[in-house]
Amino acid sequence: MMKPINVSQTGSGSTDPVPLNINVNPFNVSMAVVVTGTVNYTVQYTLDDVWASSYNPATGTWFNHASLVTDTANETGNFAFPVAAVRLTVNSGAGTAAMTVIQAGIA
Repeated sequence: MMKPINVSQTGSGSTDPVPLNINVNPFNVSMAVVVTGTVNYTVQYTLDDVWASSYNPATGTWFNHASLVTDTANETGNFAFPVAAVRLTVNSGAGTAAMTVIQAGIA
């Protein structure tokens, strides 16, 4: 199991990508988002190669998580299928959204 990774975003914008190990079987990732103040956020994922030297998160292909979309309160979610990375995007608001990511199976 990997150590929990914590990222946060205050105001509109996206966190840096959190790379995940796509070679773990089974691939299980959990995320929890905790809100302080007023924010509207979305958890996103990519299948892009975030390790490529030419990769730019701003121009990468990001997809919204099925249930962590335009949320305004504390929420949890997971992935049972491989994704290359996740990030937290604050769509609006002046508060802070903080996300903890844990992936099972990594030593």
